[in-house]
Order: sequence, then C-alpha cells, then structure tokens
Amino acid sequence: MKVKIPAIVLVVLAGATSLASWQQGGANQETQQRFAQLKQAVAENRAKLKQYQWLESTEVSIKGDTKKDEQKACHYGPDGQVQKTLLGPQGAPKDLPGGLKGKIAKKKIAEMKDYMTRLKGLISHYAPPDPEKMQTSFQTGKANVNASSSGVASLTFSDYYKPGDKVTFGFDTAAKKLTSYDVTSYLDSPDDVVTLTNQFATLPDNTNYLQQTTLTSKSKQIEIKTINSNYGLLNQ
Repeated sequence: MKVKIPAIVLVVLAGATSLASWQQGGANQETQQRFAQLKQAVAENRAKLKQYQWLESTEVSIKGDTKKDEQKACHYGPDGQVQKTLLGPQGAPKDLPGGLKGKIAKKKIAEMKDYMTRLKGLISHYAPPDPEKMQTSFQTGKANVNASSSGVASLTFSDYYKPGDKVTFGFDTAAKKLTSYDVTSYLDSPDDVVTLTNQFATLPDNTNYLQQTTLTSKSKQIEIKTINSNYGLLNQ
C-alpha cells in the first residue's frame, strides 16, 4: 500500500506523533501494529540517548583550507534539548591588513558570512525533516521506495522543499532503524548545489545515534563536517 512510504519515515522521525493520521486510506490492523512497534522502538531509543554524554567535533573548510576546528561536550538537559559546552580556547580573530587590501578582505569575509547564514537557513528546511513536506511529496506522486537484498529500504522524496531537490532515507527494516539521511538541494540557483549527508551508527547496547554529518556547498567549495564520538553514560 502506498501509505506505507511516508508512514514508516514519519514514525521513525517523529516517534511521539499520533497514529491516527496514518489510519486513513484503508490501513489494516497489521500495518497499524507495525507502526506502533516502530513508535515504541524510537521512543525507547530516544530515552537511551538521554542517558549519554558525547563529544561533538566540527571542522569547517573552504577550498580545502581548514578555517575552523572545534570540539564540544554534549548531553541532554532537563528540557530534553542537547546542551553543548565548547572545549578549549576560542581562536582569536586574525588581524586584517590596512588600506585597499584590508577593505577587500573585509568585503570577502562579510560576503562569506552572509552566504553561511543563508546556507544555514536553507538547511533548516531539511533538518530536522518535516513530515508535512514528506506527505506533500508523497501525495503528488514524487515519493518512492526501493528495497535491497541487505534489508535496507531506500525512501526518496523529490521536490521536498524546492523544485528539483531530493531527500533520501536509508531504513533498516529488520532493526527498524535509520541508517542514513541524505539531501541534495541548491541555494541561489540549481547550479549552486548543496548536499547534506547523515550517517547513523549503533552503540554496544543497541542505541542508535547520528555518527557523522557532512554539509557541502560545491560552488563555494565549503565543507562542514561534524562527528559525534566518545559516547559514555552520564555520571560515570
């Protein structure tokens, strides 16, 4: 049944969402039971993650030159949001030359900051994923699913936020876990390609977590890579 395509993703990404919205279209009892099982699995996984602390490492590079490299200690706070503490000293801003060279340098820095701000704004439409956008893509016939022999289903949504963009989820049907989440979009024009890749991994206790995220702007040769590691239980 076509309703299975968005339903699996919606439950995985929004474990607290009611099942009522998926009961339309003749979903049978067996399907509803599977949705409930997925919902429970995601809720249990989120509860496990809140018991952990971890290290977030972020590297920003432009044209292959590392411009920023920082680490943050992370854990979930009482409000359920991730709290981050910057580790190590922050780098002091570089002194710019005077005269015409200084003005040109300042202009380039301002332009790059503006681009990064708009890039961040674009990605906010994809991360976290929006169930309504996925539903719209599905209803307009622009969603499809492909299953592999390894048991990982690939769920793709086209024209998710912009015409011509694409969002793809990798979902392990046996373990009922996301394995990947990839975005292909653009900023100012289709030539200004922006990609976002997310890879998931599993801790020894079977807790699923986001291991690595890579954001790339091909036109500006910008790459922002974030790696989560050193997971350990809080208060140990």
